[in-house]
Amino acid sequence: MSTSPRELTNVDPGLRRAWHPVALSTEVDTEPWQAWLLGEPWALVRVGDEVRAFVDRCPHRRAPLTAGTVLDDGTLQCGYHGWRFGADGACTLIPALGADATMPPRARIVPAAAVAELAGMIWIAPEAPRTPLPDLGAVDDTFVLGMLSPVSTPGSAGAMLDNFLDVAHFPFVHAGTFGIDESDQVDEYAVTRTPDGFLAVTEHSFANHEDPGVASGVRPLVQRRKMTYTYTGPFTATLELQYIDAGGTNLIVFAVQPERDGHCRVYTSIYRNDIAPEAMAAAVAFEERVLAEDLVIQHRMPPSLPLDLTTEVHTKADRVTIELRRVLADFLAH
Repeated sequence: MSTSPRELTNVDPGLRRAWHPVALSTEVDTEPWQAWLLGEPWALVRVGDEVRAFVDRCPHRRAPLTAGTVLDDGTLQCGYHGWRFGADGACTLIPALGADATMPPRARIVPAAAVAELAGMIWIAPEAPRTPLPDLGAVDDTFVLGMLSPVSTPGSAGAMLDNFLDVAHFPFVHAGTFGIDESDQVDEYAVTRTPDGFLAVTEHSFANHEDPGVASGVRPLVQRRKMTYTYTGPFTATLELQYIDAGGTNLIVFAVQPERDGHCRVYTSIYRNDIAPEAMAAAVAFEERVLAEDLVIQHRMPPSLPLDLTTEVHTKADRVTIELRRVLADFLAH
């Protein structure tokens, strides 16, 4: 058993045993796409219905595989000397040696332990994942999917999750979108530990600018909603918003890609059954404004997340984000 770090950085080797988002599904096609994860470049490529992921490095002269191409037979060809690699990473041809040559045993590229597509994103686990992919719960055909543009930004992936799970900052950081003075005191919420993270449930008042009933005078601007956070380590959480007054559900999938030390990429998918499909573009634009408000502060935060609870001053209003630190510390300690 190892000891968890006092400060979690974006390149901690313990993070290799988990799922991470690395691209939008729409970003990965038949041309190799480069993504950075935990300080290492990866090559992503779509072959038919399958997405493959390899460390972006040919074993011959360390040329990036993303400078190569995918051939008609599905093999990935290095752009430097033409070495070809199959789906399992093994070299199938070295042109300079001819078709009948025996391949050197080390002539392999390194595949991800697992690759998946979910919520409009490509996910990889560099090593066998100890955490599951996020659970989308009751999402069905009645929900409309919207995707925010990914944002690559300075910052700690852990701090980004801390911010997403934090309710107390709403009236101060989000005064221009949904934060209101009446919500400056954090409501009571229940936190339940799960095998892979935790659930946190609360209700709060917010300014529902999206509700058509506000404009028509049917409902007030300040309304109540139930918030259910589901955290799955290390850097993924969902937020189910159930609108008590207006009705309907909004499920937000928030995931952070720890690209390099002090730098990350933020992904957000939203599933909603309370709006018409044609209203999704406006809903996405609203969530992008919310994220922009967060990033004003987040990109100036320290490049790591303290896991030692004595490093920061906590209050009972921080119960959810304290649990985040505990889960991460437990994950990295085993």
